[in-house]
Formats: sequence, C-alpha cells, structure tokens
Amino acid sequence: MSIFTGIRKKIKNAFDNIHNERVKQNLLQAIPFWLGSCITGLVAVLYARLFAYAEEGSAYIFKHAAWSFFMITPVCFVIGWWLVKKYAPYSRGSGIPQVIAAIELANPRDNHKVDKLLSIRIIVVKIFSSLLVVFGGGVIGREGPTIQIAGSVFRKINQWLPAWWPKISRQNMIMTGAAAGLAAAFNTPLGGVVFAVEELTKTHISYFKTALFTAVIIAGLTAQALLGPYLYLGYPNVSDLSTWIFLPVIVVAVIAGLSGSLMSKLILVVFRWKRSFKNNYQYILYAVVCALIIAAFGYFLGSTATGSGKEIMTTKLFTAEKGATWYEPLLRTAGPVITFTTGVAGGVFAPALASGASIGSAISGWFHVLPAEANLMMLCGMVAFLTGVTRTPFTSAILVLEMTDRHSVIFYLMLAGMVAGLVSMIVDKHSFYDHLKHQYIQELRGEENTAPARAADAANDNNTITKNT
Repeated sequence: MSIFTGIRKKIKNAFDNIHNERVKQNLLQAIPFWLGSCITGLVAVLYARLFAYAEEGSAYIFKHAAWSFFMITPVCFVIGWWLVKKYAPYSRGSGIPQVIAAIELANPRDNHKVDKLLSIRIIVVKIFSSLLVVFGGGVIGREGPTIQIAGSVFRKINQWLPAWWPKISRQNMIMTGAAAGLAAAFNTPLGGVVFAVEELTKTHISYFKTALFTAVIIAGLTAQALLGPYLYLGYPNVSDLSTWIFLPVIVVAVIAGLSGSLMSKLILVVFRWKRSFKNNYQYILYAVVCALIIAAFGYFLGSTATGSGKEIMTTKLFTAEKGATWYEPLLRTAGPVITFTTGVAGGVFAPALASGASIGSAISGWFHVLPAEANLMMLCGMVAFLTGVTRTPFTSAILVLEMTDRHSVIFYLMLAGMVAGLVSMIVDKHSFYDHLKHQYIQELRGEENTAPARAADAANDNNTITKNT
C-alpha cells in the first residue's frame, strides 16, 4: 500500500505544477478513461484468445471422440453453473442487461447494488464459466461478457480514484466502458459508439462524447496492437447484385427478426418456469439435461450445431457451401435457448449472428440466387436476427458493416434492421435485454428488502433463546 501511496503523491505533485486549471481538470478527467480503455483492450484480447483456444479444443475432441461429449458437456455445464451460483450470481448470462441495470442504479443510494453487477469477481467468474461452457460445446458468445467485463474495469478505476481527483459521473464511466468493450470485442469502433447511444444511454451524448470516442479508439487500438488490423468475419463478395434482391432481403428480415424475438421470448418463459425450482438439485438436473441435448446435437448432427457459430458464418460466407438444411436454423436458434437458460455465463451476440446467417442461407436456396446475393442475404439475416433480440437496428447494421467492411450494402443492412425491428414488435414491445434488466433490478431490490426481515427473524430467535435460558 505504501508504494501506491507514494505513486499517488507523485502524480498529485506533478499535476499541482500545472498552472492552467482548465487543462489540469480536463487531463485528470481523461486519464481514468484512457487507463480503462487500455486495460479493456488487453483483457478483451486475452479473453478472445482463450475463447478461441476453448473452441478449437472442443472442435478437436468432436472430431476425434465426439461420444465423449456426453460426459464432458454435463461436467462443464454444471461446473460453469456452480461457479456463477456460488461466487458471482450476477455474472450469469450475457452481461449486457447487467450493465444497463448498473447504469440505471448508478447513484449514491444504490451504489452497493452496482457492486454486485460490476466487480473484479464478476470478471474472473465470467471468464472461467464461459470458457468451460464453450469448451463443452455450449452455444454462447464472448461479446456480451466482454461488455460486462469492460464495465467492471471502468467501474473499479472510478472507485480507486483518490479523494482529490475530480469527480467523474458513474453512469458515464460505465457506459463508456461498455462501448469500449464492444469495440474491442468485435473490432468495431463505430458499433461501440452507436451501441452506447442506442442501447445504453438516456443522457444526451454531448455530455460525454469526448470520453466515449477516445475510450473506443484507445480500446480498439490496444486490441489491434496485439491482434493486428483484422475483421471479425472478413471480406465477403457482395458485388453484381440484381435490382430485385431487396425483395428476398425483406423476406429474410421478416423471418429472422421474428425468430430472434421468439427466441428471446422463449428464454424468458423458461426463466419464469425455473423460478418454481425449490433447490439446487433441480438446477443441476436441468443443466445436465440441457448439456446432454447439446451433446446429442453435436454427435448426431455435427459440430456446427454447437459453439458460438463463428465457424458457420465464415464457412458460408467464404466457401461454395451457401445453402443450409431446413433444420440448421432451428438448431442454431434452439442452441442459445438451451445453453443460456442453464444460468451459466455466456452471451447471445455471436450465436444470434450465426442464427441469422443460417436463416439467410436457407432462404437463399428458395430463391436460387447467385453466391454474392446469398452472402448479402446472410449478412441481412445476421442484422435482422440480432435486431430481433436487442431492438437496436442501427447498432446491428453498423456491427455487421464493420465486421465485413462491405460499405456498398449499408442500405440493405439498414433496411433489414428496420424491418426486423418493426416485425419484432408483434412478439414483444420490449427487448430481451430490457426484460432481463428489470429482472436484475427487482432481484437486487428484493434482496435488500428481505435483509431486514432476516435480521428481525434472527433477533427474535435470539430473544427466544435468551428467555428460554
């Protein structure tokens, strides 16, 4: 501690020597965002590599001993669930709803609640649980978890600032961290900015636009410095499109948008049903059954039915295998429902993109389109399915645009997102993340309300014991 105290004193003395008060204040307020962005980029790269190794290990075992997943998958799912349940209950699932809830609760009265949503413990449990599950073939992604991890990093840096440091808005710090996390996870800086504006913030962006932009840039540059300038998916061919292709795009957008919102609705229904569980044995049994279903998908239908789905997207976009079987979209949509509802850590971003790509691939076979047009339909399916889950059409379109660098089709992507957003309202007026955000806030407030009751019961028990004695 004495070392950190000495460092803090030296930093304070250095800034005391700066005579321009405005420059000093701006610099002091910017440094936490810069530091958080660098750490976020480093953690995002490390997590991405570990996640890739876990998926490669899973694929290797599937190739050489697929039968073993009837044992490996249940063990991974149960341990992944146990880590979350015992050490960090709010590390379960994607992480994006937790960040949205933390932003809403970021005030002095609810500060202790935010600590349960964003913390160092959350980071550790999130990473280990999701790595175990994806190694076992679980249909999850790392992008949502990266956003909660980044929010936790920025939150902790804000808490560690000394008392003399200029105060920084807790909400702005968390929102900026989440945007930096998305930018680092996908290498999509514009997507991070649009995500913050469309999904996270209810504050006018002018209040923190400089911090947001710089954090996204620094996090992205840090990730690129380690991984190189890469695209999440690559450069699919979408040239020489026919003039009538917008009609199949609309069909894809309608079906994929409805599928994304229906998948979200089904997950929420399962969550409501699981609230009737009386003890941990029921949760473990449910996790084992789900794990065996995923293992069966992989064993009987191939490894493409498991994992995050990135391999499916790259295979269909960059090979001659454009078509998909009729059941592939069903499997890719069922996979996230089965895995996500077990209560392990893991996101739905990448699985949603893979589901949308499989829907676009299957529908392209109906219209007998050219390979480049099939690629466009897959990209539009990705945008539409993700919009059905998140209800953020512009974020979805910008993400897919930056993943592929196909600026020539931006209008098709935006059309798919807007159509999907409209048809999703038929299923539910609120997004998947919005429902989960309210659930987490209710849980936190419920815990707070039951704490005094437990204390009162304990006091009554002690009084009774004393009287009897």
